This record gives sequence, structure tokens and C-alpha cells, in this order.
Amino acid sequence: MHKSLRIAASVAACAVAGAALYGAGAATAGQSTANSTHEPYNIGLLVKDIDTYYGTAADANGVYQASPTSPYAKDLAAIDKSARKYIDQAARKARHHGEKPAVVFDIDDTLLLSLDYEKKTNYTYNSATWAEYVAKADRPAVFGSPELVQYAKSKGVEVFYNSGLKESQRVSAVENLKKIGADVNLDADHMFLKDAANPPAYLSACATPNSWTCTTVQYKAGTRKHIENDLGYEIIANFGDQYSDLEGGYADRRYKLPNPTYFVS
Repeated sequence: MHKSLRIAASVAACAVAGAALYGAGAATAGQSTANSTHEPYNIGLLVKDIDTYYGTAADANGVYQASPTSPYAKDLAAIDKSARKYIDQAARKARHHGEKPAVVFDIDDTLLLSLDYEKKTNYTYNSATWAEYVAKADRPAVFGSPELVQYAKSKGVEVFYNSGLKESQRVSAVENLKKIGADVNLDADHMFLKDAANPPAYLSACATPNSWTCTTVQYKAGTRKHIENDLGYEIIANFGDQYSDLEGGYADRRYKLPNPTYFVS
């Protein structure tokens, strides 16, 4: 997961935006940064607010976990409830029109929670420490997300994954997803990861062997376009914790999961 830009976002804004369906205009509002001479929000207070939002606490092994009774968990539960109702209806509608319904999930902080990494690195990304963290394949689930994957499968909806993780991290990603119960379509035909050395032909506009210039939006939207146009599916829902997971089209509905710890452009 290459985090090209990391900024703190207010928990209040995240709770409001994350609990609601991502719609027109949300990207602009969610990605705006302060353009003011006023003193920014104190970062120490912001960290406390983030901890309150997640209900952050270290477990017996010293791993920071989110609380299942936290505002974060409640926001996720609201998204999950809405998404289940929609998936059921949209899947039936798609099949009625002769379409093959599919859903797409981001992985980092959409399915696998990285709160422990963020806390222990003081919300500062480093490629080496991030790679070590991913390799452990021991991240906990984002509340409700593995169950939502299984729910989509139960409704006859094809599940795909569209992640910023590297191709070299595939084994760890699959192992971790199995651990949390998202054991659905974890093969290379359904899990799309960044492969800078051998990029797929459908990303040729921004990626050639050993030359990757794709933005996150280009990569993720290009992959969704491939799922729809080349593989023949209708993406009824796309789930992600970043606005860049959701922009660029090729999804009937987009769900923004809350994440106040970093921002990926």
C-alpha cells in the first residue's frame, strides 16, 4: 500500500462521511485541506480524538485494537446494514437483466485493520516497516467486512479485491484474509494487486514493465473497468476506506468506510 500522502483528518468529519453512502460531491469535500492562516487543529488533541473514535486499547499482547462498542464500530455497522440491503436488491435486479453482479473490496483498512501499525509508527508511513507489518499476516478484521464478503457470496455475487498492496505481498494478503474469515475468491483472477514489473495490458496507458506512473485512481478505476468490460461483470458495489478507492467510475454504488488515520491521493 503506497501511501503517497498521509494527513490527519478530523474524526467528526470521518464519522459523518464514513457512515453515509459516498455520493456526488463527497470526494471534493472529503479531500479538501485547510487553506487558512488560522492555526491548525492541535495534533496531540487529534490523536486523542482518533483514539476515542476507535476506542483504541492495547490487548494482552500489546497490539492496539479497536473496540467493538466504539463510534467507529457503530459507523461500520450502519454501512454494513445499508450495504446488505442494497446488495440483495441489486443482485436480483442485475440477474433479471441478464447481468453478472459483482462487488469489489479494497483490502487495507477496508478488510484488514492497520490501527496497530498506525499507532506504533505515530501515523507515519515507512515502506520498510509497512512491508514487515504486512508480512506478519496478522491484522484483525475491519468490523463487519469479512461477514459482508460472505454475505455477497451467499447472494450469488462475485467477489473481487482491488488493492494497493504489491504483487510480492500476495501470499501474506491471502493468509491474512483467510484468518479473518474473508476466504472467498482469493485467487489471482479475483485479487488484483500492484505489479510494477509486469503490469497488465489494461493499464498500458500508465504502466509498462518497470515503469509505473498510474495514480491510485487510474489503477483502481482501470481494474474495475477490466472487471466490467473484459470479464463481463456488473459491479453493483465498490467498498473502500479512501476516496481514491472509489473514484473513476465503473461501479453502480460506492461505499466509503471511515478511516481518519491517513489519506491516499
